[in-house]
Amino acid sequence: MTVEDENGEEKQEVKKGYEFLEDLPGIGPATAQKLRELGFHTIESLAMATARELEPAGIGEKKAFSIIEAARSSISVSFIRANELLRMRQNVLRLTTGSKSLDKLLDGGLETQTITEFYGEYGSGKSQLCHQLCVNVQLPPERGGLNAAALYIDTENTFRTERIVQMATHLGLDPNQVVKNIIYAEAYTSDHQMFLLDNADEIIKKNNVKLIIIDSLTSHFRSEYLGREMLASRQQKLNKHMHKLIRLARAFNTVAVVTNQVMAKPDVFFGNSVHPIGGHIVGHTSHTRVYLRRSSRGPVRIARLVSSPYLPEGEEIFKITENGIEDVSEEEKPRSRGR
Repeated sequence: MTVEDENGEEKQEVKKGYEFLEDLPGIGPATAQKLRELGFHTIESLAMATARELEPAGIGEKKAFSIIEAARSSISVSFIRANELLRMRQNVLRLTTGSKSLDKLLDGGLETQTITEFYGEYGSGKSQLCHQLCVNVQLPPERGGLNAAALYIDTENTFRTERIVQMATHLGLDPNQVVKNIIYAEAYTSDHQMFLLDNADEIIKKNNVKLIIIDSLTSHFRSEYLGREMLASRQQKLNKHMHKLIRLARAFNTVAVVTNQVMAKPDVFFGNSVHPIGGHIVGHTSHTRVYLRRSSRGPVRIARLVSSPYLPEGEEIFKITENGIEDVSEEEKPRSRGR
């Protein structure tokens, strides 16, 4: 953070850095172990925590605020000037989707420090896109990648290493190395899904992860929380889960991607009757929402940018082939791209 000296000139404020939890004032080995059991393995994760989340470790509210403040000061999480925010925005990285058209729709690709949500019906290409991103993130920056690893949480058993090998080979990458750089976990329940993400901070930091994928976000929640009487409980858990994801994305400057299922609203007679699961909780927490749907022309898919903090709505098309996500030639473009 920059501050002004007595002459009114800006200078860089020096922050004390902490490497391990035990380095923070007020944390001994026993407390550090309890925090790790709660899923706080790094300074970055503590900096994004709330005082209430530290209570199970036997830490009082006053001490919790002190610990969190020390962690935040270490990574400069504080009030800043807008011109400094502008400089920080220059640190935001972008990851290519593999399609120039889709990248154009997203202003150059998927942003780090934000959540991008892809939703659509079965077969619309959500998981295929996730596979492609796992390969693309390992590309060098000059090819649209981040030269980093990926973390993949699979809730529907849709991840296939064979598909990764196909895509990596097409891009001229070593398939064995690409597969090695994807850290995979299958979530069996919604609680297990939350547990995996809650304990991911150390893995992200140690393995230079720059892409976090949850495919799909709502599958377990949708099947486990049935009926209106369980809706509030489901939404509360989804809210906590999504906020954990955005904290990780911001703390480690990663791209966060979730896929989402859809439901049909039979009472909608005009416009699109297909809506993503999760309601306002998922809608407000996802920064960028993209609706994927099939075209009448085989491998061609239509991507519609539904919401973004700064981009206008729009549509682009791409195709899914054995090589992965690719652009559509003029001959392959559907005649009508209306809703």
